[in-house]
Amino acid sequence: MKKKLAAPLKGIIVPLVTPLIDNNTIDIEGFKKLIEHTISGGVHGIFVLGTTGEFASISYKLREELIEQTCKIVNGRVPVLVGIADSSFPESVNLANKAAENGADAVVLTPPYYFRLGQTELLEYLKHIMSQIPLPLFLYNMPAQTKISFAPETVKKISEIPGVVGIKDSSADLPYFKQVQYALKDKKDFTFMVGPEEIMSDFVLAGGHGGVNGGANMFPKLYVNLYNASVNRDFEKIKELQQKVIQISSTIYKVGNYNSSFLKGVKCALSVMGICSDFMAEPFHRFREPERMKIKQILKDLNYQELL
Repeated sequence: MKKKLAAPLKGIIVPLVTPLIDNNTIDIEGFKKLIEHTISGGVHGIFVLGTTGEFASISYKLREELIEQTCKIVNGRVPVLVGIADSSFPESVNLANKAAENGADAVVLTPPYYFRLGQTELLEYLKHIMSQIPLPLFLYNMPAQTKISFAPETVKKISEIPGVVGIKDSSADLPYFKQVQYALKDKKDFTFMVGPEEIMSDFVLAGGHGGVNGGANMFPKLYVNLYNASVNRDFEKIKELQQKVIQISSTIYKVGNYNSSFLKGVKCALSVMGICSDFMAEPFHRFREPERMKIKQILKDLNYQELL
């Protein structure tokens, strides 16, 4: 019997960064502060071991420790979602079992990466893995990293598999959103959330259930307030808050010329704010002093204390 979640799950789910001291040590104090910061900001759930959590760069030992610590610190206050993405089927199952043992509420899975799957293979894979794992599962569509997208018709078929409860899409492809919404039109209890925070409000206004927004690590209240304003169709408030969201994505996420600039920017900002370490798991590195000074100035220009 799989664990029950609100159906559909709604709101802002924060994809937590993984605070690190070094490649194999979690910054536990920083992690506690980060979780308390986001929960006090009103987030509706916590997601660990996603893209923002650098899951692909950290060891299985660290992933398991992170699951244990997250469930212990959160202590049932909000739902905990755990990323189990891996190119190895047994390792994904092992992480799902670890999540269940520690009291997590659901798991999140991208298509296996490296060799590109066909849609039929993807559907068979999901059916097989759902027979092996003890928690509800969210799909995670991240074609930029996995080289494959869940086709809308595949999402519809997967939504019929018992235990698959939702999808988070990070494609930033508006036509795709519409096609998936149409495919799911008869599945009112199936959660549909988006990753790109710049379009979260428009998505909720169009009937989506919320966002899995990395900026909520820094400013959870901002994203929660924008979500609430969108649900209430308070267009004046939406306009005011959306400007801040766009300012953040146009500045903090754009420092440096790296594919990892978004994550480096978020981690650096959290470090400047005194919340947690900004160490990045190798092969990446944290921002050096020139970039850090830019982040400090951006936070000052944002009057970031007013956003907390």
